[in-house]
Amino acid sequence: MNTLPRMRRCAIVLFEARETLELDVAGLLAGGSAVRARCRWIALAPHLGHEVEIDEDELAALGRIGETPWLRAAELAAAATPELLERLLAKGLLIGDDGAHAATRARDDAVRALHWKPLSAVAHAFTRWSAADVADDARVPRDRTLAELVEEFGPPPTHQPERVLPAARLALAKSAPSPLDALLRARTTCRNFDPDAQLARADFDALLQRALGCHAASEALPGVHVLKKAHPSGGGLHALEAYVLVRAVEGLVPGLYHYHASAHALEPLTAVDAPAALALAARFVAGQDYFASAQAQLVIVARFDRLFWKYRNHAKAWRVLLLEAGHVSQDLYLAATELGLAAYVTAAINELDITQALGLDPLAEDAVAVCGFGVRAARREVVEFDPLAQVWDGDRRR
Repeated sequence: MNTLPRMRRCAIVLFEARETLELDVAGLLAGGSAVRARCRWIALAPHLGHEVEIDEDELAALGRIGETPWLRAAELAAAATPELLERLLAKGLLIGDDGAHAATRARDDAVRALHWKPLSAVAHAFTRWSAADVADDARVPRDRTLAELVEEFGPPPTHQPERVLPAARLALAKSAPSPLDALLRARTTCRNFDPDAQLARADFDALLQRALGCHAASEALPGVHVLKKAHPSGGGLHALEAYVLVRAVEGLVPGLYHYHASAHALEPLTAVDAPAALALAARFVAGQDYFASAQAQLVIVARFDRLFWKYRNHAKAWRVLLLEAGHVSQDLYLAATELGLAAYVTAAINELDITQALGLDPLAEDAVAVCGFGVRAARREVVEFDPLAQVWDGDRRR
């Protein structure tokens, strides 16, 4: 066995007791249960980004080795044998301080430097998709009709909870109709974009400005800049960034761009042809082809490094970024609706494919949602929810 380096446990790792049910023919023939449960321990370490199966000896050893001090094998003799330490080093759950383990240490150091809350880090790292396709992927639950869902699960929980009897309710006055009311009523999610239309450049520019543009900026302290945008932001840090995948916008080459909010400008990243842009859009939204045909996609990227600079190891920080992404999507919806355009937002995205295309480190910056906007098709081919008939007259656009 090679000489082991100094070691410590990785910064964040949680353990899941996972059960797999198997057919037990022998048990069935003996008059017992036909099902046998096989239980395993799964280590979930964000710096690795993939699940690692461990045995009970490895689990116990990890529980006895700290994440802070660097210790040699002799100092860890009470916790684990050299053979066990070597296995955990190979699995990336122990971090070595030598060159042979430099890559794993670098990823673990990145986790430490970002001040993730452990539960949030694990939830984020292990709910990300790569190359998923909602139409044909065993990892993705099939999109079933309401009738199929009710047949299998029964009716859903009520659409409207009631906490008191109707007679005890206090009626509220209806507001007078306003332009804002009309805009809110007209907002719908589009699944029918015109694949042949070009989005006017003026509309494209206006949508980005209204949804994400910077209204004002100030330097609160030397090197500390505070922005004012249309949506609220946790700690006033505005730790969301926008990247645009252009498919068909007048005057713009198809490809990937970064939106510079302060300058209200695009920063070109990668140019592609129109078919490649469509394929990339479909991959970003996990094969939801009705969304991929939008003239432009807006990738909302959370900057964990910026928000966690203030909210270190904070239980609510990750949630704040997800809430903020919702604010941005609604702003985009309303801006598009006012211009007579269409929009959508989805969280069914291939985050790993997106960060790879954008060249981002997902521990520090990662996609949390994708919005799309553009020109609605003249005919409805895919079902949309428009109960107020604001958009469609039958299957024809109003």
